[in-house]
Amino acid sequence: MKTLLAAGALALVLAAPQAAGQTALQTGAPPLDPALEVQLERWLGAGDQIFANLYTRQPGDDSVDFHAAADERGPTFTLVRVSDRSGNAWLVGGYNPQSWSSEDGWHITERDFRRTAFIFNYTDPAVYRQVPSTYELPSQGAYQTFNALDQGPTFGAGPDLLVNDRLDTALSWRVSYGDPAGEGQSIINGSVGGQFFAIDALELYAVSPIPEPAAAALLAGGLGMVLLARRRQRMPGVACAGGPAPGAA
Repeated sequence: MKTLLAAGALALVLAAPQAAGQTALQTGAPPLDPALEVQLERWLGAGDQIFANLYTRQPGDDSVDFHAAADERGPTFTLVRVSDRSGNAWLVGGYNPQSWSSEDGWHITERDFRRTAFIFNYTDPAVYRQVPSTYELPSQGAYQTFNALDQGPTFGAGPDLLVNDRLDTALSWRVSYGDPAGEGQSIINGSVGGQFFAIDALELYAVSPIPEPAAAALLAGGLGMVLLARRRQRMPGVACAGGPAPGAA
């Protein structure tokens, strides 16, 4: 029988010093590029998507700033570029099918059809999906995300991927995501023991399907008819349907 870590244990991470003594500055190119977009769409498996930037970490930001941009914005991808003291770097992140919140606590997904979140390592390509309820501990994969104002984006009960309140330190300890045989391993470098990593960049993107051409054409046609009708109503001497024009004999 596997053991889930209590939510209160996350306080230890929130109090941790910054992993590599760096300031909270964005470094390097933005994490999202066309190649990453294609890979994220493949992992999501829902066709072409629109990625809209909701948040990019700025100097001095903390979890309050993150939630101000992220809460109640629907499905999102979180992208986190991290590094260790030796200068090794990774791009990791997660897909949250629900909106982030400042006060919900755990988003629990008891049914498998709701366990659609995943976390990933793009540098050493791997994707980790929520543990299904058919596992020996059915609730293990139910802990989708943890939502609190004093915490950055957090996936799983390990926490499987956590960003602290200062948005400068990340931790990964798999419990709710991926093969349970790898419980306790980091999705970042495969280590065990809860290694801390400095966050060099953090971005959040809202994601939504690109409308099908037929649907887009119908929408455009409908809007055109509405605009035409309103224009005709404003033109003097134009008859409305069912009656003569004003002043007509």
